[in-house]
Amino acid sequence: MTAWIVLPVSLSAFSITGIWIVYAMAVMNHHVCPVENWTYNVTCSKETAKRGFPKTCCAPQDIPLISKCGCYPPESCLFSLIGNVGAFMVVMVCILRYAQVIEHSHQCWVNTSAMVSGCINALGLVMVGNFQSVRQSSALKVDHARTLHYVGAGVAFPAGLMFVCLQCVLTYRIAETALDYWMAHMRVGLSAGALVSLILSGIFFIHESFVLQHAAAICEWVFTILILVYYGTFTYEFGTVNNDTMMAALVRHIPHNRPGSGGIVGGISKGVAMGCSARSLKSPVGSSTSTHLNSTPESVAMI
Repeated sequence: MTAWIVLPVSLSAFSITGIWIVYAMAVMNHHVCPVENWTYNVTCSKETAKRGFPKTCCAPQDIPLISKCGCYPPESCLFSLIGNVGAFMVVMVCILRYAQVIEHSHQCWVNTSAMVSGCINALGLVMVGNFQSVRQSSALKVDHARTLHYVGAGVAFPAGLMFVCLQCVLTYRIAETALDYWMAHMRVGLSAGALVSLILSGIFFIHESFVLQHAAAICEWVFTILILVYYGTFTYEFGTVNNDTMMAALVRHIPHNRPGSGGIVGGISKGVAMGCSARSLKSPVGSSTSTHLNSTPESVAMI
């Protein structure tokens, strides 16, 4: 067991706790309405509720979307911090998972695509966290921050969904024990829930009904929490991460034409590149062959 086992759990705990704190701050500061409120008015008169208590009159702009909860200070500062730190941790998880799958000799386009989609998800989180969607008082003023915020959200949500779906495929491919398959089944359930909630959120959001837009906000919260819980499940595999895990990824990308490494590294890379089921990095046969080649320089020269 290594210290990397803490990374996925920290990502989930930090992000989920953080966004709920941001939500609570936004509600108490009258920047959004609570999620249990389903009644909205077209306009509201002067707010009569005291600071520290939820709003008594809610308008459409008070729908508690995650991004709206982090629009205004002081909660916007914490929202940016969560976005930046969370994005960094997502990248770390993606890189370690990519190397771990290679270590199991399952390098293929699915693994590479999963890492790329995870990094794109992190980029979207940075954009969402640092460019808040603040309402402008002037209709003629172009809100570039809001545009970047929506672009980031449009990138982060689909990329995050693609990452978890591809990881489901990889989990099944490298599963060996009954517990591995149980984890794969659980991840499929989380991915299915995230897919349904994202689709419903998009469908509800485009309607003018305030009730449906509120439902879209709830679906957005459900999607985000499911994705973060999914990231936390990598704790199950990260207990075996060590220095050899990163070395496996580095060896995979060593150029094949280096002196003294063409026969062995080139053979490994070709075997892995053939498909996801190649078993050459940790194969006992490969180790004995490597030892034999090292002990017979003449054989190396002939190869």
